[in-house]
Amino acid sequence: MPKPKPPATPKRRSAAKLARATTRPPLAAPGTDALLRRIAEALERLAPPPPGRTDLDTADAFIWSAERQALLPVPSVSRVDLVLLQGITQQRDLLLANTRRFAEGLPANNALLWGARGMGKSSLIKAVHATINAERPGALVLVEIHREEIGTLPALLGLLRGAPRRAVLFCDDLSFDAGDTDYKSLKAVLEGGIEGRPDNVVFYATSNRRHLMPRDMIENERATAINPGEAVEEKVSLSDRFGLWIGFHNCDQDTYFAMVEGYARHYGLDVRTEALHAEAVEWQMTRGARSGRVAWQFVQDLAGRLGKRLD
Repeated sequence: MPKPKPPATPKRRSAAKLARATTRPPLAAPGTDALLRRIAEALERLAPPPPGRTDLDTADAFIWSAERQALLPVPSVSRVDLVLLQGITQQRDLLLANTRRFAEGLPANNALLWGARGMGKSSLIKAVHATINAERPGALVLVEIHREEIGTLPALLGLLRGAPRRAVLFCDDLSFDAGDTDYKSLKAVLEGGIEGRPDNVVFYATSNRRHLMPRDMIENERATAINPGEAVEEKVSLSDRFGLWIGFHNCDQDTYFAMVEGYARHYGLDVRTEALHAEAVEWQMTRGARSGRVAWQFVQDLAGRLGKRLD
């Protein structure tokens, strides 16, 4: 009796065919390409813009735009002539000498201009910049960075590093509050970081606070820290990064009159000195303060009443 044949076994696939079968990509679902394209476009929109081209020859002053990562030229800077800044002779000479050395390629310090409101801190920086450029045309470019964008300072310095022109980096009304950690980035940039401040950049800041921190913030650090001395040192040492401290103080009556008279002569306001002083005192009393800003505001009001333009 013949033996029954064993059941047929399926043919074995060759190794090559098996490899091709296992590595074959799955079929894409309909519309996958369009979906991936939309995802890629959305990611490109969310990505930060590429750094803008830095051409410092287009203007003598710029504003840093952190959002656009670019320097925006300022065609005309709002400033006062240096000769019109009264009552700050010593401060003027210190900053002018430091900036002149910087423009000549010599060592210069970062400067912190601190003190009373309205006494010409930011006006002095802008006036000194204009004076140096009048002496050495095109020597310096003024770049303003807003307080809210201090965290992007390293990116700005990256654009300015190696630029052909020397730059005065300017931050007006610089101060820090509790919970604000941007001051740590500023410390590293001013002194102590690996790269540090570029040789062609100097940093000028104005503030109403000598130590850039409110007193209650420093005292709170002293009360709550494990080592109070180290905590306070961390806050105060930020001001130490500025090699030049220039203090501004409230002006007396004579200095206030000198400011008003200087503006009146410069703009040709024909008012007798006695009448000018009397009106200036009345204006000062309505403001409750004497300062360069109050004197300028009075002169603007006086010129308006006299029908004179302040060009």
